[in-house]
Amino acid sequence: MATLTATTPKAPPPGILTSRTARKLVVLAVAAAVLVPLAATRWTDGTWPDALTIDLSRPLGDASDWIIDNRDSHPLFLYFFGHVSNAVVIAVRAVYLALLAVGWAGVTAVAGLVAWRVAGAGLALATAAAFVACGLLGMWVPTMQTLALMAVAVAASVVVGTLLGLAAGLSDRMNRALRPVLDTMQVLPAFAYLLPVVLVFGIGVPAAVLATVVYAAPPMARLTALGLRGADKEVLEAVESLGATARQRLLTARLPLARKELLLGLNQTIMMALSMAVIASVIGAGGLGDRVYQALASVDVGAALAAGIPIVLLAVVLDRVTGAAGARLGQPPAPNARALGAYALAAAVAVAVAGRLAGRLEWPDGWVVGIAEPVNRAVDWMTAHLYSGVPVIGGTADWAGHFTTWVLDPLRDGLQWLPWWAVLLIVAALAWPIGTWRTALTAVLAMAAIGVLGVWKPSLDTLSQVLAAVAVTLVIGFATGIAAARSDRFERLLRPVLDVFQTMPQFVYLIPVVALFGVGRAPAVAAAVVYALPAVVRITTQGLRQVDPAALESARSLGASGAQQLRQVQLPLARPALLLAVNQGVVLVLAVVIIGGLVGGGALGYDVVFGLAQGDLATGLVAGAAIVCLGLMLDRVTQPTERRATKGA
Repeated sequence: MATLTATTPKAPPPGILTSRTARKLVVLAVAAAVLVPLAATRWTDGTWPDALTIDLSRPLGDASDWIIDNRDSHPLFLYFFGHVSNAVVIAVRAVYLALLAVGWAGVTAVAGLVAWRVAGAGLALATAAAFVACGLLGMWVPTMQTLALMAVAVAASVVVGTLLGLAAGLSDRMNRALRPVLDTMQVLPAFAYLLPVVLVFGIGVPAAVLATVVYAAPPMARLTALGLRGADKEVLEAVESLGATARQRLLTARLPLARKELLLGLNQTIMMALSMAVIASVIGAGGLGDRVYQALASVDVGAALAAGIPIVLLAVVLDRVTGAAGARLGQPPAPNARALGAYALAAAVAVAVAGRLAGRLEWPDGWVVGIAEPVNRAVDWMTAHLYSGVPVIGGTADWAGHFTTWVLDPLRDGLQWLPWWAVLLIVAALAWPIGTWRTALTAVLAMAAIGVLGVWKPSLDTLSQVLAAVAVTLVIGFATGIAAARSDRFERLLRPVLDVFQTMPQFVYLIPVVALFGVGRAPAVAAAVVYALPAVVRITTQGLRQVDPAALESARSLGASGAQQLRQVQLPLARPALLLAVNQGVVLVLAVVIIGGLVGGGALGYDVVFGLAQGDLATGLVAGAAIVCLGLMLDRVTQPTERRATKGA
């Protein structure tokens, strides 16, 4: 007869080694003690060795030359890319002419009708007011150009993203294969998308639309796959038990159950497409983005603001309409909704026809309110009174100069002074304690790939800007988030401000920082801080508000003060949300620091912009690849493995 013997669990090691993180750090310390002397002996100067560098300039240059030489003769371009380009031009042109044919009154009425059907009278009035404001600012035609580009790009992005999402949602193998591709597409900066499509399609609308599709399709794909994979298994089993085929299960169960995720994907795709459509102005997309870009190039802040305000209004309206559509899913329609909708549609058609018969299709010139001149006068006043020479506190230019001298320069010089192997060890020491050895290895390999690409020093310059911007963002964001979590009134006042800032495209943030700080690395950091701040504040506030009330009540019953409750209860319990805030802050900061190359940010951002301007595929793509590696490393360093697993990443 077998006997069962109880095994006593092995006692954990005593002292500090009881912590798994401490044990990992001890292993890293031992490895460093062995490897550092060897590395210091082998590579004495500490710079990235040339022997470990791969020069991609020649193969990429050859590829660029081949594309340019064969763009007008090779069958691939004549019979595939050429047809794609023509289809895009025809589609954008058709939508644009339709918008002009309806006229400003008809477009405003139809937009208000759509908003009313989705979210009620309040949003309908706000939507109509937004379109009227675009006309008052003298930006009606550029707004219609941007809308036409957006309509085609969003439609194509939704189709591509939905198809990829269906493949990933229905097949584990496709999900594993698409995940790194989507990760790379989302980390790669927007500017890096522009250079390859310009080489293939040339300057103009087709390149802008296709770059926008590549940039905006991943959110739709991810959320579609998430919705399909998260469908209620009991419902699917019930449908299958009724003898439904795979196609019927998809159409009658999986897709209806994923409606909220699909609408959220549409919302995110629209916002990213609008952001990219503005950035794509540098390759001839036209519209509002071109007005902003031309104004920034001539440092005409008034003209840039006149074009930037309609972009913000479009972003806010589109975000609210699609968000309201998602919130109302599954709710029963209001009484007489169909009849009221028919009357409203008839009224919108009547307005459009009346405007056409009256010959008032274009926005009247007499109704334009010019804000460029007064804004430029205000900027001149700020330059004279705030830019420099302010007693005691100094001007904004002085602040930018001090920040560059005291923070950015020492941080950059310190990172570039460190030996390359020391940087890799630091990355491993930061990544392994919060994850697994695979996490640390991924981060280290991503950082090493930057050196292999031959852009080690520019990447460390970009990293210094990211670290400085993230530090400022977290200090301000955590403080503001804590205040909003502790005060309902402050949170209500802050919410519309965060809404506006979170829906503004990245390009628009460059306008005020150029006016206040001039050009350089400090303005690029300031724009990145403003762009990343809303996400950090929102996540911090939500994390603190979701702390278990029982834990807070227990702390209060023990006599803990408000500060003690925050330090000892709320912050420890909200640690996952705070880490998520750090991760999102890093990702968002990196996106805008790269765009800061347009305003003197330098480093990798400048290389991407330079490669785009000069058609230098090697410089632009190598810098873009280095940015992807930098983003991957920062993501692994700031995102714990446990949370990544829950996200399915």
